[in-house]
Amino acid sequence: MKKESRKQLNERIKGILEALDREYGTDLRCYLVHENAWQLLFSTIMSAQCTDERVNKVTEKLYKKYPDLRSFADADLEELKRDIYQTGFYNNKAKNIIACARELLEKYDGRVPEDIDELVKLPGVGRKTANVIRGNIYNIPSIVVDTHVKRISKKLGLTDSDDPVKVEYDLMELLPEDHWILWNIDIISLGRTICTARKPECERCFLRELCPSAKA
Repeated sequence: MKKESRKQLNERIKGILEALDREYGTDLRCYLVHENAWQLLFSTIMSAQCTDERVNKVTEKLYKKYPDLRSFADADLEELKRDIYQTGFYNNKAKNIIACARELLEKYDGRVPEDIDELVKLPGVGRKTANVIRGNIYNIPSIVVDTHVKRISKKLGLTDSDDPVKVEYDLMELLPEDHWILWNIDIISLGRTICTARKPECERCFLRELCPSAKA
């Protein structure tokens, strides 16, 4: 197969983004239900290896039982583990949420920081979670690399890496900033409906003419 020039790649990316905009629109939306920054932070921590749908079911009761950061900071660890059991990996998640709540109160006066270097210092927070907060709370152009984004960006030929940080930087280099937040939102939608991990339906995908994997 003939190697793609940078100009050709840029044209193909433009086509991909236009197709995504037509299919999904350009409204920013978040699949995790939240009322404020710390709720989104904790929900994102719980979403690791868990579906957003399940996290939302858990947090519907959780945020009524623990209505503020102080109630999480003072929570009994074993009780919180039981409260978030359905999200999986509840031992580490509960421990991190309590520690995170305490740190937010002690170091940041209860405010979730927007600086990525500060965010990733918080217990249980990596670049993915930090970028969710930056993009959805502070509207800072950020690329969130989850399993859908990593897998489908690779299929589209926009990265050749399995390392989420490398994927993030590859995408930042290729995508215009006004689509950084949208990329995660749209690719999640695509990955849940058409380009699923188990059985991608290339024949009905609206990106099939722009995707090297579909042509292969």
